[in-house]
Amino acid sequence: MSEFKQTFNSSLGKKLIMALTGLFLCTFLIVHLGGNLLLFSNDGGYSFNVYANFLTHFPPIEVIAYLLYISILVHALYATILTIKNRRARPVSYASSPKSPTSWSSQNMGLLGSILLLFIVIHMGDFWYKYKFTDTVAFKEYRTDLSSGVTTAANFTPASKDFEHSVSTQGNEEIVRVKDIHAKVAASFSQLWYVIIYVIAMGALSFHLLHGFQSAFRTMGWIHRKYTPIVEFIGTWFFAVVIPLGFAAMPIVYFLNK
Repeated sequence: MSEFKQTFNSSLGKKLIMALTGLFLCTFLIVHLGGNLLLFSNDGGYSFNVYANFLTHFPPIEVIAYLLYISILVHALYATILTIKNRRARPVSYASSPKSPTSWSSQNMGLLGSILLLFIVIHMGDFWYKYKFTDTVAFKEYRTDLSSGVTTAANFTPASKDFEHSVSTQGNEEIVRVKDIHAKVAASFSQLWYVIIYVIAMGALSFHLLHGFQSAFRTMGWIHRKYTPIVEFIGTWFFAVVIPLGFAAMPIVYFLNK
């Protein structure tokens, strides 16, 4: 046990924890983007609202969500510890910057991570916290004709404060009543300052993933002449380009179409 503890208290152990939590967060980004793309469904917010309700009421997903929150905190904590340790090891900066093949993103991971952490706090406070713990998010009622598949939407006011969601059938109609987080998203994305913050954060995410994804594999020793170029390609084009652009497209499209 002492050797195990000593290993994870070492710099290499901390980097390994950062690599594992970082890859877990990369997996989350894929799932999160896939769900958020439902915002582009032209269905009055039905798909996205049902998706959000599922995420917050399905126990296995809720467990994964809390693992996600822990991973974010651990990743940020160990990044801070390693940054402080590296600065203490070199308290005096170089008189002139040495020529180095390291990229700008690798030299500024602390700054990029700080921007992302601040964004996560703002983002979760505006959506997750208000959705889960306040009554500022209204409700929507969706009625789907089971024979034609046509869905109509209307505002809904629950009779009880304890009401969260319901699914029922009335005659030939399926009635779904859920919180209208889609309206909250549309309201937030109609504000220019929020869109700017979101896009800046996605730019930081791009550069953070550009270095971080590949670095995680190197930390774990998964380096191979045949497979490393594939990892670099995925890290560059999928995680550093496609993922951030997908997220950034949402506030931009909503703002332009408000």
